[in-house]
Amino acid sequence: MDAPLDYPMFPPIEPIRTGLLPVDGLHTLYWEESGNPEGIPVVYVHGGPGGGSSPDKRQWFDPDSYRIILFDQRGAFRATPLAEVQGNTTQLLVEDMEALRKMLGIEKWLLAGGSWGTTLSVAYAQKYPDACLGLILRGIFLGTSQEIEWFLHGMRKFFPKAHEDFVGWIPEQERDDVLSAYEKRLFGEDPDRRMDAARKWFKYTESTSLLRHDPELVEEAAKNDVVVYGTGRLDAFYFRNKMFLDDDQLVKNMPSISHLPAMIVQGGHDVIAPPESAYRLHRAWPGSVLRMVPDAGHSPSEPGIRCELIQALERFKRQGNFS
Repeated sequence: MDAPLDYPMFPPIEPIRTGLLPVDGLHTLYWEESGNPEGIPVVYVHGGPGGGSSPDKRQWFDPDSYRIILFDQRGAFRATPLAEVQGNTTQLLVEDMEALRKMLGIEKWLLAGGSWGTTLSVAYAQKYPDACLGLILRGIFLGTSQEIEWFLHGMRKFFPKAHEDFVGWIPEQERDDVLSAYEKRLFGEDPDRRMDAARKWFKYTESTSLLRHDPELVEEAAKNDVVVYGTGRLDAFYFRNKMFLDDDQLVKNMPSISHLPAMIVQGGHDVIAPPESAYRLHRAWPGSVLRMVPDAGHSPSEPGIRCELIQALERFKRQGNFS
């Protein structure tokens, strides 16, 4: 069954099975499988890094054609311990994905990632290219210092009110180093102060993700304390550590996966992950297809973004590529 163009999502489905995967003495991942057990294996790589995989992501994939794998990365959503930064690096997350693939008995899988999920998907593919069928990436974030600086300071040029709310509560003498000010509170002793800082960070992200801002959607999303807490702490921790990547590492290492098919879907008005990064990745990836959605921001809920993602998945199930 094809996804209709006017509403490009499949009906809600429940997992066939779920499980927990201990990856070391501290961290345990949540994973689930839905769709067709004999279908094309696809793994959804969530953003954040603390955002987790929401159930609606199953609806991107034709359940008759895809074996759909969702999982929560270290510290995210249903993974335990929540928001834990000890033993949490990009390199370890890459190895966790490989451990999950092997545990599920999957020879090769398609990677579908958004935002930070694009960073992790590309990093995984560059380490394990032979385990990948291809990549579908939305809202490209390459993990560079320039992109981190843009998130912390540059986005105020487009979302001045959201940025004012993001930094305005911080004492004036600390505003020269917004990241340190947040870390001080996100990792302090007071649990109420930690959650308050995490919620302000989360609302900043949500308030800047849609082309058409909707305050009610932001407030509704911010009610999920588990996602809010994981997002705030892990975002700040990974930013401080420059995503555990050498600057521009992913673009420099593109020759290792240049043979893999890739679809890059990018909102033309994405302020969180500006289109420049998508274009740079596309230029460095000869086999990639770039779909710039002119009337969309960063969120995968944008209609144009969802349509392009679903149609890319429909093409891949028929052809094994995106051309």
